[in-house]
Amino acid sequence: MKLARRMDSFEESATMEVAGRITALNAKGKDIISFAAGEPDFDVPEPAKEAAIKAIREGKNKYAPVAGNDQIKTAIVEFTSRQLGVDYAKSQCIVSMGAKHSLYNISQVLFDEWDEVIIFSPYWVTYPSQVLLAGAKPVFVNCRPENGFNPDMDELKSKITSATKAIILNSPCNPTGAVYSNETIRKIADIAVNDDIYLISDEIYDAIVYDGHKHLSPVQLGADVKDRTILVNGMSKSFSMTGWRLGHALGPEPIIKAMVKLQSQSTSNPVTPLMLAAAEALKDTAFFATRASEFKKRRDIIVGALNSMDGISCVVPKGAFYAFPNFNGWLGKKFDGEVIRDSAQLANVLIDHAGVGPVPGVAFGAEGYLRFSYAMATERIEEGMRRLKAFGERLA
Repeated sequence: MKLARRMDSFEESATMEVAGRITALNAKGKDIISFAAGEPDFDVPEPAKEAAIKAIREGKNKYAPVAGNDQIKTAIVEFTSRQLGVDYAKSQCIVSMGAKHSLYNISQVLFDEWDEVIIFSPYWVTYPSQVLLAGAKPVFVNCRPENGFNPDMDELKSKITSATKAIILNSPCNPTGAVYSNETIRKIADIAVNDDIYLISDEIYDAIVYDGHKHLSPVQLGADVKDRTILVNGMSKSFSMTGWRLGHALGPEPIIKAMVKLQSQSTSNPVTPLMLAAAEALKDTAFFATRASEFKKRRDIIVGALNSMDGISCVVPKGAFYAFPNFNGWLGKKFDGEVIRDSAQLANVLIDHAGVGPVPGVAFGAEGYLRFSYAMATERIEEGMRRLKAFGERLA
């Protein structure tokens, strides 16, 4: 069977692949602790659940406007105003099937062949694939651990060309947990304004920050920056509504209008009763602080455990719910006589022989690393770290 050539330009999402493999093995009776999926274990907010049930029972189950109904768009612009102090018109808002869908729509309406898109590395696995699917070229800028995984600004400037169309930002960051400093955000914004470059700011983890750090959105830096920024957020992470598949984008009206046009020919509107429910969830975010506090406790446990093991080093994440330790001290060692060559092999060996399932760092552009999600109960994190330590002691 001959598929479209574009299917050869990207790989399956590594996080989905690893999570699926672990799920299948556990269904066969294995006991593997999955650190793969970025899915909070907290429940959906009660107001959202009750609103969904009410909407379904009242027959609010029909088609809605492609960009989302008035209730959720009103809730999104009001939520953004409260959180960031920045105002948007509802015509500058589109609701899609998750933040990933919003990002896909942006790539499709914004990028042409020969365009270049700056992506900070380590990166979320989907950014390069979406750029490639649009026919554009991903250009990577390193974020080094000694700098808290903030982008190297000199390298960024050196990678800007006349073909640079956009810079993708993700702070707090998946996979590193980095929260870019205010100075870094301002410098990136200055480059975007001076060189006429779009900013795509993925802020899906904006409510999950620790140790007094503050998330700064580029849209807070003035009209000239806001006018070239597309802000992406959604319900999956901070609201624990992963399976509801609701994300949104806010930005310049011509770009949002193009996204609506594209969405009208792909998915049409998001699920009507779920939009009504999400509108209720967005009204009260008092639980954000409690959940961030719990994630911090889990972060301290997993990072402390990782840094106590020989051959592993882990930068303390400032946000999100991922640890991204360096395992180069384990590569080149042997397990049962077999040399562990790279992060993909190490992740598979850990799944099969340690009962621990991380995602290989190569999927995020960082060979030698593994990503561990700590969005799970403390007891499971502690047991996973015990298993990992026991495995490390068997390496030769």
